[in-house]
Amino acid sequence: MSSIVESGQQPDCETHRLVLFGQDRSDVLLAREEAGLLLPCVEIPRWQRVAEHLTAATRSKYGCAAISLFGSETNALCDNSNGPHYQAMECVCNGKEHADSTAWKSIHSLRRDSLQDEADYQAIQQLHTEASSYETDPASPFARRGWFAELRRWITEAIDSTALHLTGAFHQFNASPSFSLIRFETDGPAVWFKAVGEPNQREFPITLKLAQLFPDYLPQIIGKQPAWNGWLALEATGRKLGETKEITDWTSAAAALARLQIESIPKIVPIVDAGGHDVRVATLALFVEALLDVLGQLMERQTKVPPPIVTKEELALLGIRIQDSLALLDELEIPDTLGHLDLNPGNVITSADGCVFLDWAEACVGHPFFSFEYLLEHFRRERGRDAALESRLVASYCAPWERLVPSSVIAEARLHAPLVAVLAHAVGSDVWKDLGRLRDSKIAGYLRSLARRMNREATRIVDRRVYA
Repeated sequence: MSSIVESGQQPDCETHRLVLFGQDRSDVLLAREEAGLLLPCVEIPRWQRVAEHLTAATRSKYGCAAISLFGSETNALCDNSNGPHYQAMECVCNGKEHADSTAWKSIHSLRRDSLQDEADYQAIQQLHTEASSYETDPASPFARRGWFAELRRWITEAIDSTALHLTGAFHQFNASPSFSLIRFETDGPAVWFKAVGEPNQREFPITLKLAQLFPDYLPQIIGKQPAWNGWLALEATGRKLGETKEITDWTSAAAALARLQIESIPKIVPIVDAGGHDVRVATLALFVEALLDVLGQLMERQTKVPPPIVTKEELALLGIRIQDSLALLDELEIPDTLGHLDLNPGNVITSADGCVFLDWAEACVGHPFFSFEYLLEHFRRERGRDAALESRLVASYCAPWERLVPSSVIAEARLHAPLVAVLAHAVGSDVWKDLGRLRDSKIAGYLRSLARRMNREATRIVDRRVYA
């Protein structure tokens, strides 16, 4: 979700102080300075993967191989409201290797005056207590003592049948008590462990089902851990679509998406049963009025212009136009397929052998052209508005469909797809139903931007009809 900064320019980096526990959680690593002890401190780029940068910085700056556990913004402990973030981590190296400028200290031996900053002492006590509370929480497996060693043992057994062996190197990307994403190197292709908690638990069953149904388009899964909602997959060969400027990579991805969708037509029921979002035309039609009512309330709360406010009258007209587009798409009878509500270049791996699609938390069932509209939008952001290149991308996607659907029907559906794709994205996220999250200014602003986008797309359809 796009970030919206309401006030002032924020710094490019943010400060994290590390409460780095030993493996038995009785010790903590502290930095030694002339003035005394303090928590290790690193700066990482803002809006980046916190776990990825923290683990790399901990290794390079403090000589300790560690994993991130969870974070706590204990800014109340600091005089500065924009004070540091505190992050719980755990050493995973034998012997607890560390830099000469640091030392392991028993937590129980520490007193308030043991550290330069009393906030550091309070953070150690708070995060140690929080870590202890996770020990008996089955929904927080990745904050328990010893979980990383347990994971490595399980992976060793899971890859034994593939003749692969772990080398010891790993790269942690995401971390929380219930989420995990880690890449483990082997003496062959790397393997990825991913586990999910609420609100993305559906990603576990839907990923397993899609890998079973469409093995050519998803990474090969070689192990699953239901207690953690986790799975282990071989790394897909190739490069992410977002890392290439080659138009042929994009056209290959578009064609692969169409082929995957066509293959999914007879398999819609098991996809829905596994947890795919239902954004079929008939389902979307049921939510138009309620969604626009919420968007109208959010428009009334907008305090700054620009961006423009979509009035109640405009929203009412938009509702009519959306229902007209839904009715037309229904009449065209293009079959529902598997879709991806978060289809971005980072979720597509392209190679000479084909394309693999990742991160299916937002898997859906609905009109196939919605997913292509998301891919097309990212293409425009990456390459700009280049009509010739865009035509090549569209042609690559449409070619497989033209074997099933007349080109005139495809053209008509594509006219209405951009409008309804925005609707499907809004409805599928479910955030618009959460009154608590609607109070968040960033979320409210984002939903208002979707209303403006739908209004522009609806107007574009009318203009195309008038001047056709």
